[in-house]
Amino acid sequence: MLNATQIELLRAMSSLNTQDDLLSLKRFLVKFFAQRIDSEMDRLWESGEWNEQTIDELRSAHFRTPYNLKQTQASSF
Repeated sequence: MLNATQIELLRAMSSLNTQDDLLSLKRFLVKFFAQRIDSEMDRLWESGEWNEQTIDELRSAHFRTPYNLKQTQASSF
């Protein structure tokens, strides 16, 4: 089931008629989410939850999912 936000976005997207319209919407959404991320990062910094050490740890962290090489090879056949 879709929530109210999803329904409203679908209604808005139904009026997009060109690739330029789609590109404009994508740019808007990217800016919207980037602003939300910036705000949350500012909040974390100001609250003391994040600091220079946190940034250094994140810089060297590896969050990718490790792959099982045998399983990957077997599924490719």
